[in-house]
This record gives sequence, structure tokens and C-alpha cells, in this order.
Amino acid sequence: MWQADKWKDYELIDSADGEKLERWGKYILRRPDPQAVWSDKHSKLWDSADAVYYRSASGGGHWEYNTRLPQSWSIAFQELTFNIKPMNFKHTGLFPEQAANWSWFSNLIKHSARPIRVLNLFAYTGGATVAALNAGAEVVHVDAAKGMVSWAKENALSSGVAGANVRWIVDDVVKFVQREQRRGKEYDAIIMDPPSYGRGPSGEVWKIEDELYPLVCECVKVMSDKPLFFLINSYTTGFSASVLTNVLSLTMGKRFGGQVQSDEVGIPMSAKGLTLPCGISGRWWNK
Repeated sequence: MWQADKWKDYELIDSADGEKLERWGKYILRRPDPQAVWSDKHSKLWDSADAVYYRSASGGGHWEYNTRLPQSWSIAFQELTFNIKPMNFKHTGLFPEQAANWSWFSNLIKHSARPIRVLNLFAYTGGATVAALNAGAEVVHVDAAKGMVSWAKENALSSGVAGANVRWIVDDVVKFVQREQRRGKEYDAIIMDPPSYGRGPSGEVWKIEDELYPLVCECVKVMSDKPLFFLINSYTTGFSASVLTNVLSLTMGKRFGGQVQSDEVGIPMSAKGLTLPCGISGRWWNK
């Protein structure tokens, strides 16, 4: 498992009974997590959370605040700064486990002997975009949600990379990649964090089991002659890490050789000494 164990402003304190207890800066949040199937609670802070997210029986849910929280606040990961905002569907705008991948591809970018152009698809609030910019890459950031792209711009500004070489695109990912093919654009690296299910800005339906492999095939067509890396993240229940290994081997590996590895990503729990699994990632990179 690849662990995001270099955080200081974020801490996974404990998890149990389908919930996790986290510290985001100076605030403690309590949120649902389906992976926490055990019942042992080791922390005394469960009843002291500043905010608790409760699921609704009819779908969705809501936050209940025990402390007057600001509308947003910032946390840092190494040189990066992210703006945290609790949302109505339990998220905060950041997946801290992805720091394990940020460190991995940032090292590849920094040690490359040439400029690296990165395409970040389903780019959300820009955690990977900001990390790649900070490492010195040029980035094209694509997401179908205008609000998420605006949030990503805020994170780039907070991290001091807003003036870097970046394009912010609100578009359907598949259509954008196909247009880039027609334009003759090329990328040295691709990052994607596809949802299990979603809709594009014009109502396009995305189902990961149907669309992931065809999209990766399309992405291969916009890779440069000597690509550096390809990263796929997935939070889809039932998807094995081996699925991502196979997808990358049959696409990037078949055309460019290189190396493929997939595994779980997770965050260590300070109260238990265990690690909470938080999805899977597939990595292809040039040897």
C-alpha cells in the first residue's frame, strides 16, 4: 500500500463503525467512511469533533456544527496550501491520501531532463495540478464542474503557483481529449481521477466500467513520443488494483513499454497504528 504519511496539517486520528475522525488544521471533523467496518474506538476525541456529518435515509446528508467553523480555511502539505470547505456531500475539497501520488510524480517531474507537459483529467479542486505546477511542469487542468475549477484556481493562488504555466478548462473530459487529438496536441504525462458515475456539462453520462478503458485508449493517442508517467486513481467499490494494472499494461505498456504498478492508497491512523485504505491507484512510468 502507498501511504500518505508526510502530513502535518492533516491527521487521521481514528476510524470505526463506518466513520473516520480527522484533524484538518486546528479543526476536527467526523465523517462517514464505508471502509471502517471495525468497532474499536481508540481516541477520546470522538465526542469533541467540531463538526459531524450525518447521512440522510433519503440520500445525501448534512453537517452539524458543534463549533462555529469558518466558511473555509487552509492547510499545508510541504510547500503546497489547500483551501478546505466542508460540502453537503461530506467532502472537504481534498483527498489527503493523494499526497502519496503527489510525491511520486513530483519526483519524476523534478528529475526529468526536459520540460514536462501534464494533462490532469477529472481534476476536481486541483490537488494534483498544484503539485505538478510546484514541481515545475506545465499543466492543463480539465473538469466538467465550473465551481471545482474555480476552487482549483484558489488552491493554485494559495500555493503560489497561480502564475505558472497552466490552462484551466471547463469541459467534458472525453470530448476535450478527442479535440486535443485533432489539434495535434501532445502530453508527457496524464493524471486522471475518474468518478464511478457522473454527467458532463451537457448531460453526457459517464460509467467507469464502460468508459475507463476507451478513455485511456484515447489518451494514449495524445501522449508524446517519450512520455514520463500515467496515473489513474479510482474510488469505485469493487474495482481491484489489478484492473488498473491491466488497463495500463494493455495501453501504455503495449505502446511504450515502461513499468506498471497498482496498489491501494491509504492514510495511517494515529490512534490505532493501522492504515485506512482510501481507494486504489495505477501508475505507469518510463524506466
